[in-house]
Amino acid sequence: MPSIMITGASSGIGKALAFELAKRGYSLALTARSGDRLEQIRKDIVFIHNPPAVAVRSLDVTDYDDVFKAVNEMARELGGLDIVFANAGIGLGERVGRGDFEKIRRTVQVNLMGAMATVDAAAAYFLEKGKGHIVGTSSVAAFRGMPRNSAYSASKAGFAVYLETVRVELLRKNIHVTVLYPGYIDTPLNQMLKRRPFLISPEKGAGIIAQLIEKKVKSSTVPVYPWNIVGRLMKMAPASLVARM
Repeated sequence: MPSIMITGASSGIGKALAFELAKRGYSLALTARSGDRLEQIRKDIVFIHNPPAVAVRSLDVTDYDDVFKAVNEMARELGGLDIVFANAGIGLGERVGRGDFEKIRRTVQVNLMGAMATVDAAAAYFLEKGKGHIVGTSSVAAFRGMPRNSAYSASKAGFAVYLETVRVELLRKNIHVTVLYPGYIDTPLNQMLKRRPFLISPEKGAGIIAQLIEKKVKSSTVPVYPWNIVGRLMKMAPASLVARM
C-alpha cells in the first residue's frame, strides 16, 4: 500500500485523514509542531487500525530548512514516500487596518511560504525518485477575498496558483499534483465563525479527500457539491454581498 507524509497532522483535516488512510492500509509519516500530540495520535492509530507503519516528527513548516530534512527523514524511515500532503495551515481572523499585521505576516508565513517549502521539498524528492504525488490544501476562501480573512484568502489563493505552476513544471515527470479546496469542515480553524454553510465533519471530509487523492484528481472542492457550483458564484458575487458574509 502507498505511504504518505501529512503536515499539520495533529488536528483538523490532517488528523482525520491520518485515521482514514490508516484504515485503508497506508503507511503514515505525520508531522506537526506538537510532538506530544502526534505521539498520542500515533498510539491511537496503531491501536485502532494497525497500519504497516506510523512515523511521527515535530515540524514547524516555517523552519524551511527543516522541512527539507523532514521529507528526507520520513522517506528513509518508511522506506520511501509515495505522497506528500502539504496541509499545515492557520487562520487568525485578521482585519485590515486594525493593527493585525502580525497576524497577517504569520498567516502568509505558514499558509503560503511553509506550504511552498513543503511542496518544493517533495518535488525534489520525487524528481530523484522518478515518481510521486503532491497534494496541497487550498480553500474555497481562495475563490474570493472574504471579510476578516484577507491574509487567509490571499495565502490560499497564492498557494493554489503555485501548485498549478508546479504541475506545469513537472509535466511528463511522472509526478501528479492535486489542489484541494475544502469548504467548511468542522475543525478548530473555523469554529469561531458565526456562519459555516454546508458544514461537514472532519471524518466525512477525510473520506472525500482520500477518494480524491486515490483518483489523482488535478483539483476539486471538498465536498465536490455544492462548492463546485458555489465557488463559481462567489467569484461573480457583488462586493456588497460578500461584505455581509
